[in-house]
Amino acid sequence: MLIKNKVVRKAGKILLIFLLLMAFLFALFIWCIRIPAPEIGSAKTVASYKRIQVSENHYQVDNCWLRKNEHGIWEMYLEGSPYERGLIYGILARELMEKQEVHFVNQINEMIPNTFFLQILRGFVGWFNRDIYKYIPEENLQEIYGASQSFSDKYNYIGPKYYRILNYHAAHDIGHALTDLNMVGCTSFAVKNQFSADSSLLIGRNFDFYMGDAFAEDKLIVFMNPDKGYKFASYAWAGLTGVVSGMNEKGITVTLNASKSDIPFAAKEPISLLAREILQYAGTIEEARKIAAKSETFVSESLLIGSAADHDAAIIEKSPGKMDVYQPAGDQLVCANHYQSKAFVKDSVNIKNIQSSDSRYRFERMNELLSRSFPIDIKKAAGVLRDKNGVNDKFIGYGNAKSLNQLIAHHGVLFKPEQAKIWVSTPPYQLGVFICYDLNNVFGNAKTFHAIDSLTVESDPFLNTADYKKYEAYKVTRQHINKFVMLGIPFDLSAAAEKDFISNNPESYVTYMALGNYFEARKEYPKAIAYYKRSLTHEVASENEKKIILDKIEACKNSLAKA
Repeated sequence: MLIKNKVVRKAGKILLIFLLLMAFLFALFIWCIRIPAPEIGSAKTVASYKRIQVSENHYQVDNCWLRKNEHGIWEMYLEGSPYERGLIYGILARELMEKQEVHFVNQINEMIPNTFFLQILRGFVGWFNRDIYKYIPEENLQEIYGASQSFSDKYNYIGPKYYRILNYHAAHDIGHALTDLNMVGCTSFAVKNQFSADSSLLIGRNFDFYMGDAFAEDKLIVFMNPDKGYKFASYAWAGLTGVVSGMNEKGITVTLNASKSDIPFAAKEPISLLAREILQYAGTIEEARKIAAKSETFVSESLLIGSAADHDAAIIEKSPGKMDVYQPAGDQLVCANHYQSKAFVKDSVNIKNIQSSDSRYRFERMNELLSRSFPIDIKKAAGVLRDKNGVNDKFIGYGNAKSLNQLIAHHGVLFKPEQAKIWVSTPPYQLGVFICYDLNNVFGNAKTFHAIDSLTVESDPFLNTADYKKYEAYKVTRQHINKFVMLGIPFDLSAAAEKDFISNNPESYVTYMALGNYFEARKEYPKAIAYYKRSLTHEVASENEKKIILDKIEACKNSLAKA
């Protein structure tokens, strides 16, 4: 008995030492990933301001305001110093920011439903982003800190508000750097002189970033009048102080196109904040290049820069290790998700990306449409962004990643920099009307300006077709299938529903790939194999996708052999 008690006491001491060590290591981990608040020279807090409701969906704080227009787009005007305009941003848009965070967290929970793995992800992101604040300009840190004060307390278990919003600014970069998910397959272009209907510079882009339909519901265009730098407009969502699509008062435009990255080991400056810095402080392409050159980023990205002063456009191609500027001699420039400059021509990652992804195909389709449509005006440009076919007008099914319009876009944008005009799409995707703002009017009449009705581009006729209604029904079923396959959420696809699913989008390889995944998950391997093989008879988006399908067929055959 005495020996037994000694063993128990010894085991208890070992357990206690282990628990203390684990507690110490956890405390050390938390200490290492803490993000210090920026130095703030203002004593103002959220309580220092009062939000006034002017009317339904229209709020004001001092000279700043937020309102929802007739097309369902939120418009915001901000001015002042970084921290204080950040505070006002948060006060004006707190409900919108809370909704976006709910949608974002819900999407993450759907993708990773296991609580344990979510905690692992949380720890990884915290460690990965532990030094991120060192690479972000102090001005941006102060603005983000101000906005974070109005974030919801609901997700404090994930991390403090400031910590969370900084991490959200890096989410786009982490997502496309660490996965092959097609969340950011954007395409953009610029034309001038003979290719432009009035010879002026015209730029268009699709922002094919997808975090679920709910995330894209509330779009926000911010008209920023900072205390330093140039005034600018930025189109995205509430809570993002960075830029994915925008134009400043000098006629500099910035749009982002992700490219293939090597796996990074630590976060640096999020690409949207670099784009924001360019928009706020550059007046020429050369000035934009200098800003980009001094920035340390952790993903590969193309920044298409338009410039009224230069009457030109260029692509700043940047990876964590090098940078180059692509500026062809002609009057037409196309940007997809691969690099074109001399510095990257022989880059192995870029070469593999061109060979294995859908980027080259979209690049060729864009060039084909631009050559056919010139001289291009705003209406034709919107038509190019909305194009749903493949090369040589081949119909490749709705939602194919080879299409310019993949029916997932968060938004489409058109710029006329020399006229200071910006057109932004309204839902759904880039199919709704494009509404126009004149930045000269915006910043000259900050309280009374509105979108210019006479310059509105009509919605895509596709919205009124039976095919559109079928695609929306198809998408609902596909989402049910994906949740069943990935998350195990029960879904019974009847024979009739299976037939409807196919008839709603019969030319898409995704239709048959999804059904293959469904029947594989149900262990109905012969049927899964048949659908996988059928998907290969249609236009598959990339070599990567083909390999996935072929591997699925082999996996099903192996499962059958073991049965």
